[in-house]
Amino acid sequence: MEKPIYFNIIARSGGARSGVLRTQRGEVNTPAFMPVGTNATVKALSPHELKEMGAEMILSNTYHLYLRPGHEVIRTLGGLHKFMGWERPVLTDSGGFQVYSLAPLRKVSEEGVRFQSHVDGSMHFLTPESAIEIQSALGSDIFMAFDECPPYPASAEEVEKAVKRTTDWALRCKEAKQALSTDQKNALFGIVQGGVFPNLREQSLIELTEIGFDGYAVGGLSVGEPKEEMYEMAALMGPMLPKDKPRYLMGVGDLKDVLEAVEAGFDMFDCVMPTRNARNGTLFTSEGRISIKRTEFKEDAGPLDPECACYTCRNFSRGYLRHLFLTKEILSMRLNTIHNVHFYLNFFKEMRRAIGEGRFSEFKQNYEKI
Repeated sequence: MEKPIYFNIIARSGGARSGVLRTQRGEVNTPAFMPVGTNATVKALSPHELKEMGAEMILSNTYHLYLRPGHEVIRTLGGLHKFMGWERPVLTDSGGFQVYSLAPLRKVSEEGVRFQSHVDGSMHFLTPESAIEIQSALGSDIFMAFDECPPYPASAEEVEKAVKRTTDWALRCKEAKQALSTDQKNALFGIVQGGVFPNLREQSLIELTEIGFDGYAVGGLSVGEPKEEMYEMAALMGPMLPKDKPRYLMGVGDLKDVLEAVEAGFDMFDCVMPTRNARNGTLFTSEGRISIKRTEFKEDAGPLDPECACYTCRNFSRGYLRHLFLTKEILSMRLNTIHNVHFYLNFFKEMRRAIGEGRFSEFKQNYEKI
């Protein structure tokens, strides 16, 4: 392959589009959902189970793996894919959002971010160059540029400063990646910032496209802003992003939000919702969300979701799943997570089919009725 990734659109339905993202480690069909494997594992699932469910790419995180076990440890052990036993593509977040959301103390400068580890309180300094170096050590297939994610709410002046810094850091990331080696097997995505200010979003996108990246992400949404503002930004940015490059809406995973974003032309998504909700006993079904701990399920012999073909639904009753959850059995987390992740991956599969058949609008309307 001459380029680290190739991206082709194969079908459109309204503003929605389906395509194929080809990487060195395999193909990813879009719109794609990436299960989140923050610490080099999708919680409660084995790589084998993820493959059986149809996961084609997962997300891991630079910040967390840098702190534990350390990127040099992972490099020594053969890189992230070998380390976690996952042969398919991996995208690594740059760590910018985690510094913003997790570090109890942080100081942002033009050079980078000095922050305190949420793990042991130690101090660290993360720069665009070190973010690329860490991702290179991990050996992920798609690197994310280091960005500054402004909080919500924030003033236009604060967000404008974050946009400028994000652009400056994006350029430094690209230069750092180009300096790594002549064998560029890893793609690099730029991240559009700008909060809920349309003019700043447009400015950020223009500046990033002038630098040039293999794909483009929109960050800084789903951080506390009203849904209407998130939808407005997604509808604004989707059609403006380069048409021939993959478009990634970061951290947005509520399926109704996903439908709005796909309608706006986005291709890639990640979120902890299916795994986190599973551990808390909230399960996604064809009839909407349910809380498995409710008393009504105590003697329910039926499957969790009669329309689901996952291992959990084929083999266990709602009554059993409720029992496991209330007794805090490890199997509860396993079976609930198997179902939720399968549900998400199947939802995206059916959505791609609907786009291919030109009926995305109908698919979206049917889901919104649930």
